[in-house]
Amino acid sequence: MTTSNDTVRVLVWGENRHEQEQPEVRAIYPDGMHNTIREGIEENLGARAVVRTATLDDPEHGLTEDVLENTDVLVWWGHAAHGEVTDDVVERVHRHVLAGMGLLVLHSGHWSKIFGKLMGTSCTLRWRSEADREIVWTVNPAHPIAQGVPHPFIIPEQEMYGEFFDIPAPDELIFLSTFSGGEVFRSGCTFKRGYGKIFFFSPGDQDYPVYHHKDVRRVIANGVEWAKTLRPERTDPVLLRYETEDFYTGHGYQGAMSS
Repeated sequence: MTTSNDTVRVLVWGENRHEQEQPEVRAIYPDGMHNTIREGIEENLGARAVVRTATLDDPEHGLTEDVLENTDVLVWWGHAAHGEVTDDVVERVHRHVLAGMGLLVLHSGHWSKIFGKLMGTSCTLRWRSEADREIVWTVNPAHPIAQGVPHPFIIPEQEMYGEFFDIPAPDELIFLSTFSGGEVFRSGCTFKRGYGKIFFFSPGDQDYPVYHHKDVRRVIANGVEWAKTLRPERTDPVLLRYETEDFYTGHGYQGAMSS
């Protein structure tokens, strides 16, 4: 796929199981959460984004080598079927993130295989699904992801996510959420892994119309633009041996026991 250098190529990946199996979820997201998320990105970025979708039941979960090579930013939503994502696909996505593909992990994607692999922790948290009010506070107003986002904004009904959230200390904390029961949660965090940029954003449970919320849609779109790497090409971080004063041309490394 050929696009302008100013265009971000986005793939919205959705598990798409709740929408198929639960009528109440299908009523909120008749075309699937992945398409609602796609529409929000297109609504905010317009011609600056080319957005496609893929789902768990697609061949190779829609995450083939060719698809990932032509994706600047992958947006991930999963919940009920994390274990069905095959390990070889997780390894493939992991490799592309380290090589420079951006990744947005949404809501219950905190427990996805790919997020756990990138974080190196359990990624567990406190939760309660009782239509809590969530107030999303901007704690880093100068960050690109916070631009055009009200401070604070309110989500009338949402699943509660609370601390302790077992993740590494974020590179940047952008949003902090508070809930009806007094809980707080680091709801918008960024990380860098290899050459890739990662944004975790928690609002967005399947039981509530959160992905129709204009401010949530704006945050996700901002996150997509932020996560696109500025590197001219995607390359894997590599280990190379350099001679003294050899600043540019590294030599392949065969292993500690090689002569």
